[in-house]
Amino acid sequence: MGSSSTPAAAAVAAPSRRKVALYLTLLTLQYGAQPLISKRFVCKDTIVTSLVLATEAAKVICAIILLIAEGSLKKQFRNWTLAGSLTASGLPAAIYALQNSLLQISYKNLDSLTFSILNQTKLLWTAFFTYLILGQKQSSKQILALTLLISAAVLLSVGESSSKGSKGDSSDYVLLYGIIPVTVASMLSGLASSLCQWASQVKKHTSYMMTIEMSFIGSMCLLASTYRSPDGEAIRKYGFFHEWTLWTVVPVLMNAVGGILVGLVTTYAGGVRKGFVIVSALLVTALLQFIFDGKPPSHYCLMALPLVMTSIFIYQKYPYADRKKKD
Repeated sequence: MGSSSTPAAAAVAAPSRRKVALYLTLLTLQYGAQPLISKRFVCKDTIVTSLVLATEAAKVICAIILLIAEGSLKKQFRNWTLAGSLTASGLPAAIYALQNSLLQISYKNLDSLTFSILNQTKLLWTAFFTYLILGQKQSSKQILALTLLISAAVLLSVGESSSKGSKGDSSDYVLLYGIIPVTVASMLSGLASSLCQWASQVKKHTSYMMTIEMSFIGSMCLLASTYRSPDGEAIRKYGFFHEWTLWTVVPVLMNAVGGILVGLVTTYAGGVRKGFVIVSALLVTALLQFIFDGKPPSHYCLMALPLVMTSIFIYQKYPYADRKKKD
């Protein structure tokens, strides 16, 4: 039985290696460039909800196109049920919609490298919620890695606030509209990621269908919130595309492609390789910020960066091993 399954697995894995390399490379570039691109091409007064809704719509279009290219669109929708969709994707979709709004706010008020590194605390929250929901334990070295990650986040928070301290209330503004939103967004990302992992194990949804369902449900939740939200009032007063330019489409499409790539990398490469993508993306962000803005990383960023890189490496390298299974 074991010998007969090995060739089949190899047949599936062999052609996917090129895809894996491509997905990993593209996701690294997207993660690293997204904060810089968003800050450069999105105006300060652009309505955040319009950006999120446009991104979700672009994700759905991309996923449908990819399902058509695969030839599996009819099969996927034939097997689709409303109950199954709400069970697998409902809560994570609502959480991700809120997370995206918080990230859009944070993009505008933090420098790109600080944003990228603070955004990596999602690993800490993912570990916490994965244990809470799925019962997956952490090794002692992984706990050390998470401690290093928290230290890096504290360093960045202190550094970002102190660097703005001479501008009166600007440090409070950065804290409220930069550091806090990205930290909460990271926590929500960990929760939603754990819920998606649980749903995929139970429901066996493909990454494309999960993307379509979560984007649609999240958009419905966000649209409902516009009835009373400040963004809803702004859309009714100024229009959906207020302060949009042709260049605004660039970060929207990049974010959409990134959402598709996250699902593909998780499916084909797993969490270990995704961890290395995150580390590589930090280096890409630092490099792009130096090239295009001429701004070298702050001392706090330079101290925090190796902590983040070390913590992610240790966490991915030394997973928890059940002694009972070994015996």
